[in-house]
Amino acid sequence: MIGFSRRAIGGVLFAIAVTIHAAPVFAQANWQMTTEYPQNSVSGIGLLTFAKKVSTQTGGLVSVAATFDNALKISSSEMPRAAKDGRISGGDAFAGALSSLDPVFGLPSLPFVVPSVEIARAVNAKARPLYEKALRAQGLTLLYLTIWPSTGLWSDRAVADVADLRQLAMRTYDDNSADVMRAAGSTAKFLPMAAAMDGLKDHSLNAFLTSGDGGVGRKLWDYLPYFTAIHYAMPVTLAFVRSDAFDALAEEAQKQVLAAAAETEQSQFELLANRTAENYARMRESGVTITEPAPASVTSALRAAAAKPVEAWKARAGSAAVEIVDWAIRQ
Repeated sequence: MIGFSRRAIGGVLFAIAVTIHAAPVFAQANWQMTTEYPQNSVSGIGLLTFAKKVSTQTGGLVSVAATFDNALKISSSEMPRAAKDGRISGGDAFAGALSSLDPVFGLPSLPFVVPSVEIARAVNAKARPLYEKALRAQGLTLLYLTIWPSTGLWSDRAVADVADLRQLAMRTYDDNSADVMRAAGSTAKFLPMAAAMDGLKDHSLNAFLTSGDGGVGRKLWDYLPYFTAIHYAMPVTLAFVRSDAFDALAEEAQKQVLAAAAETEQSQFELLANRTAENYARMRESGVTITEPAPASVTSALRAAAAKPVEAWKARAGSAAVEIVDWAIRQ
């Protein structure tokens, strides 16, 4: 029988204790993430997809509790502050609403810059490092982005000519689009979605600038039964998490989270392929009159109105962002 001295046993126990003490301990991470858009919107679908994929990739080490439809009363523009304050871990925010933090966030919703899904994807691939840098300056880590279907004009009347634009009191989705619509003769204001829905209900608004996707999720046809496909922009939402929450993960878990995010972004792009057709079918079933293409006079007026706001954005934005927009316009 082999014996062990007390000194030997003590040495083994000490070595084990040192090893255990030295090994980092990573607790399970539970992230609260939110979006101001409905669960059946592309933003909501993305958040659900990411929650499932990140749980699978990390073996449950990281879980996401997702809320939708502004359930937490935190609009896109408020999400960075809410994350810093610890009210949420992160969210999926409309990029244009973050423009006050950095002009680059207004890039994907600039008017008449991206003519197709392919150009929109290329533009956002080029701009992604700029989004990442701007979010990092706010203490946030970009996870994935979602490209939305092309923006159109929902209204309570047909928009057949420029005179009809002047009859619209419109909700827009960022300050740039408000400037464009005002220049075209409409009364326009950038409003978060919840405030905009209140405006529809009290009849202070009679038009929305948003995609078919945004309108279907909100059933805008209850108030605005006309949709004019002006193809204004293909904006994006940006899903992010607080950087300190991400950095607290083990290195392997960080890689797994980023893998889940990349898979989500790819699935969101694949979702976009048939999304417009699906939205249009639902809209027509619900009694929406869709005008596509938009009347030439309306399109011309909006493009002319867009010129100064785009130049004003270029004056505020960095050269790298401007080069991306100029590249897109040349395509």
